[in-house]
Amino acid sequence: MRVTIKLFATFRDGRFKVESRELPEESQVGDVLQALGIAPKEVAICLVNGRDANEYYTLGEGDTLSLFPPVGGG
Repeated sequence: MRVTIKLFATFRDGRFKVESRELPEESQVGDVLQALGIAPKEVAICLVNGRDANEYYTLGEGDTLSLFPPVGGG
C-alpha cells in the first residue's frame, strides 16, 4: 500500500519534507518511525489524515502520516 509521509521541523534534518512510500499491509505508525530512526517518545504530534494517532495506529492505503517534534520558541 502507498502512504504519504510528511515530516516537520527538525524531523526534516537529513531526511525529507514529503515522501510517498510503499509499505506492507497492516503497517503501523511505529513501523514508519523505526524505519526513519525516530523514537516514538520524540514525536509530539502524530496525525493520520489530519486526525490524532499514535505509534500503534494501523495505516491504510492512501493515508497521509504527519509527524511533528516538540517545538520551542516564542
